[in-house]
Amino acid sequence: MLNQRALAYLSEVIRRGSLRGAATHLHVDVSAISRRIKLLEETLDVALLERHAGGVKPTEAGRLLVDHHHAQRGAEDAVISRLRALQQLVSGQVRIAVGEGFIADLIDAPLQTFMTAYPGIDIAVEMAGVNEAMALVKAREVDLALLYAPPIDPQLHCHVETRQPLDLIVPTGHPLAGRTTPVSLHEFADWPLALMDNPFGMRQMVNAVAHQERLHLHARLHTNSVAVLKNFVRSGIGVTFMPELTVAEEIQQGDIAVLPLAHRVLNGARAQIVSRVDRELTVAGRTCLDHLRHGMRFFQDDAPRLLS
Repeated sequence: MLNQRALAYLSEVIRRGSLRGAATHLHVDVSAISRRIKLLEETLDVALLERHAGGVKPTEAGRLLVDHHHAQRGAEDAVISRLRALQQLVSGQVRIAVGEGFIADLIDAPLQTFMTAYPGIDIAVEMAGVNEAMALVKAREVDLALLYAPPIDPQLHCHVETRQPLDLIVPTGHPLAGRTTPVSLHEFADWPLALMDNPFGMRQMVNAVAHQERLHLHARLHTNSVAVLKNFVRSGIGVTFMPELTVAEEIQQGDIAVLPLAHRVLNGARAQIVSRVDRELTVAGRTCLDHLRHGMRFFQDDAPRLLS
């Protein structure tokens, strides 16, 4: 049987990139970690780490072994969670990575009703752009991620997906606000523009379409905050891109107008809830997933139009 402590040490060494980094994080002597891993290599008769000047990196065998270790731990967590559920002791923690554009929809009702219905389950929410959120799921730092316009990744399993177009968001007094037909990027290229930073799905989609259209979009404002984008538009400074549901409150208040864009890629943007493909969700995780699927507007229907 494989030594579980040695596997845990190996996993942390690979994650930190060095024995010393793992030792510091685990509060264990470097020599103890080195001995455990060396013994594991001797037992299996295979090298698990490659040493280099900057630290270590896993061999193919090392990565395979650590993936097995994490899969085993995940399966054990799921079984324990099910046993607790059978005993009507539903408890645990669900960790979720969420893009800021989902927050209003998440907080509005689903999170509150879930925590009321399941007082034994704690929720940890981490704000992240689409790239970071995907990385957190793959690194097993979170159980679920809410993604907007993510690239395809074979390591991620999509549990629910809806079409949520990326629209043009303008102040209500903007000359384009009364437009009844879709707008092209060329038609507002001269208006002051605000864009999310590159790690976010919204920005990556806009970049792809601008490249396809051979158009340079000069952003007067770059930010990693959806709230900053909303205030930029609401104050009348300029325009930006967002899914309609992200600005639902501002639309209802009459501060912002939403215009569809005349681009297939932007109209086909997707919202997803994902987990790691080889990691079984605990009972708490599956319960939370079902609650979000049925409670968040983003995941109930394709492209709901608030003013229709």
